[in-house]
Amino acid sequence: MKRSEEITRQYFTFLDKHIYDVVSGAVPEFLELNEIAGELAISHKHLTDTVKKETGKHPCSFYDEKIIDQMKQMLTNSDKSVAEIARIFTYDPSNFSKFFKKMTGFTPGNFRNSTKV
Repeated sequence: MKRSEEITRQYFTFLDKHIYDVVSGAVPEFLELNEIAGELAISHKHLTDTVKKETGKHPCSFYDEKIIDQMKQMLTNSDKSVAEIARIFTYDPSNFSKFFKKMTGFTPGNFRNSTKV
């Protein structure tokens, strides 16, 4: 395996664990990309360049997508209020709604209602 493939794999593995740790409450907040690079013992620029080279996309786009996927799952599969879910994801409820709508085109409430059968 090429080093760039290994770094990209490590990044995705780290993201999955980190997002789980935040959602479960084991970690108090999401790390910035430069902090994740530090955890992987590489520079921010090297992480960004490597992931872009391997995938064609900026590492932040994967970070946001994975967070949105977890939010969608929680909105669909739990009875927690939107405000509770926002706090779990370390967001203020209004910022959570803005981020979610920007990424999905739906407010969290509209998304939840559209998935109920």
